[in-house]
Amino acid sequence: MLMPKPNILVYNTSQAEIYAQYIRGCGFSSVVAAATPEEAAKYLPNIEVVLGWEFPTQLLQDPISSSVLWFQSAGAGVDDLIADKSIPENIILTRVVDQFGGYISEYIFTYLLYILKDVPRMRKSQLEQRWDPFISESLAGKTIGVAGLGSIGKEIIRKARAFDMNVYGLSYSGKHAHLTDRHFTQEQLRDFVEELDYLVLSLPLTEFTHHMINRDILYSMKAEACLFNVGRGSLIDEKELLTVMQSGHLKAAVLDVFETEPLPKNHGFYSIPNIYITSHLSGPSIIDGVSDFFIENLTRYLNHQPLKGVVDRKRGY
Repeated sequence: MLMPKPNILVYNTSQAEIYAQYIRGCGFSSVVAAATPEEAAKYLPNIEVVLGWEFPTQLLQDPISSSVLWFQSAGAGVDDLIADKSIPENIILTRVVDQFGGYISEYIFTYLLYILKDVPRMRKSQLEQRWDPFISESLAGKTIGVAGLGSIGKEIIRKARAFDMNVYGLSYSGKHAHLTDRHFTQEQLRDFVEELDYLVLSLPLTEFTHHMINRDILYSMKAEACLFNVGRGSLIDEKELLTVMQSGHLKAAVLDVFETEPLPKNHGFYSIPNIYITSHLSGPSIIDGVSDFFIENLTRYLNHQPLKGVVDRKRGY
């Protein structure tokens, strides 16, 4: 006996119809696409499932959304959904998991090696037609600290092991502490950062992680340490990071996420050579990958099985 398939709304300001076509191709015909709040409002009555990115969350508290039972975010972050406390409790919230570790870990090690091996110096020598032999450092024996040991953090650790690095980890639950050489809790943040050569932030944004990286923590790090943020911009107090970097403390900061995005043109980060800025691109949501994750979760939903990536609203992720 075939189970009834739910009415699905896909919301994305630029790629909604592409996602919708992919889902229809997997046998789900009751799929509509919206790219604006107005279109979403038109379709929401009788919609049971939403796959959304940057969704106008205020619509979920409107009577037109009374039939919505499950909201699947198209990304790993659910800051917007958590921030809107008015979203009805009966709506299940899920986020994409196990999709971004490969991309983000490659991003981390691209910049890590670029800085460590002094690629700019080698390139400059070539452009100047100048022979400049020098001995660069090795990652072997260096200590990397990964704050956040979910699927992204675990993949960063896996690659760090391939380079014979020491690995410290920080997490809330300690579930994956066995993957690290030393594990720390959030209350031990200062102790966690003191011995690191590289600090990588891959944590979600919660009331507890907001501005966890401040002036005191930054000055607790080695002067030659490097900071990487691929989690959420507000994990770092950006004004205090700017002050610390201007003082010459820290070898580099590699930032892919910011408190305000796009990063304003006149932001002080742009003027500091050892701050590397990218445009929130380290962990892209690939249409095939996100759609396949959604289809798998949709199958679980229809079979009354536990969904992957269920958000705990109290924890914030």
